[in-house]
Amino acid sequence: MFIETVPEDAAEGELAEYYSQQREAWGFLPNYAAAFSARPDVARAWAALNGTIRGGMDRRRFELATIAAARALRSTYCTAAHSKFLRDACGDEASLEAISREPDGTTLNEQDRLVYAFAAKVATDASSVEQSDVDALRAAGLTDRDVADVVYAAAARSFFTRVLDGLGAQLDAQTAAEFSPALLASMLVGRPAAPA
Repeated sequence: MFIETVPEDAAEGELAEYYSQQREAWGFLPNYAAAFSARPDVARAWAALNGTIRGGMDRRRFELATIAAARALRSTYCTAAHSKFLRDACGDEASLEAISREPDGTTLNEQDRLVYAFAAKVATDASSVEQSDVDALRAAGLTDRDVADVVYAAAARSFFTRVLDGLGAQLDAQTAAEFSPALLASMLVGRPAAPA
């Protein structure tokens, strides 16, 4: 990390609780947690926002939109973590493999491909989104709420990736080890993973 952070054994109060929640969720304390050691209140607000967005939409679509945004923003950390969720929480290894072969999502099915491209566009240049982008999603079967959810997921990911990369957090070795070397290599889109 580029800033001085509070180690787990020195954490107190709200920060200790946050670290404990992250350790319980992951089975280890993820590197990103230290990025919030100065402001655990921001971590709490982020968790509420992210959980609300994810919980209000199709989980698989959330992961696809998040991966698209993370890749577009060159976040190795979020690309790998959400690729793991796509595979493990959504049971969709086929889409994970397709994205690893074609990182722009062109080999996904039509609806997924449109969602993926739209999320990447929102993340990198939301001002370039046009009515035709939304109309294409509607034609592929998305409702206006679905479209808004993709925007929320991509926009939220922009915040989180900027925090992690701006403060120097690296993908955890434990998460990196969840993938074959070739698959992991396809996810190294920005900052390298932490050494094992």
